[in-house]
Amino acid sequence: MAAISRLIAKFNSYYADKPVLTIMLTNAVLGGIADTVAQSLTAIRMKSRRSANPNRDISDGIEMPEYNEKSYAKEFTTPNKKAPPPFDFERLTRFMSYGFIMSPVQFQWFAFLSRAFPISKESATVPAMKRVAFDQLIFAPIGILPLTSYKLVLMRSGLACFFTFMTVTEGGGRRAVTRKFQEVYLPALKANFMVWPAVQILNFRIIPLPFQIVSDYGP
Repeated sequence: MAAISRLIAKFNSYYADKPVLTIMLTNAVLGGIADTVAQSLTAIRMKSRRSANPNRDISDGIEMPEYNEKSYAKEFTTPNKKAPPPFDFERLTRFMSYGFIMSPVQFQWFAFLSRAFPISKESATVPAMKRVAFDQLIFAPIGILPLTSYKLVLMRSGLACFFTFMTVTEGGGRRAVTRKFQEVYLPALKANFMVWPAVQILNFRIIPLPFQIVSDYGP
């Protein structure tokens, strides 16, 4: 507990001095942690499935497909089909970069919600619910976070922006972006609506503003 207290105190001091940069660096780290967890869980799940069905080529439907030529080359040149996929450091970098880039937008959005719907001791639940409604109906569909391997580790901060950013940095063009939206946007948005409204009520109601953005991005 002492270590956690020191970590929180350090975060608060950095946030007081440079809030946006602190959030950018923190969310980049959390994005890397979340993607590492997602890739690890995917590898474990694929390994267990292949052990149970050694003669079947099982693809895990939870992974968001990549549409560049490089990904197809990797798929057909893997030497051992029974082995789980190797850790994708390029994907890790993309998730960390997205968290870093999106943080200033999130910072301004949360500041706007805080000003528009102030929470006090006398009135807390209703303003929190208004924040959740605005957040889910406006920010989530346009700007979701990652939903890293969206059925495993949910991260939130702008679906449209996330899928576009990821596809473009994978080397895909307009067709690839359109295809990814057609295949995974609506399932990811549905997963977001099933989980995040309840989480965000607690986030807005209880968590201090500096930590709301961090908890919003965490794995």
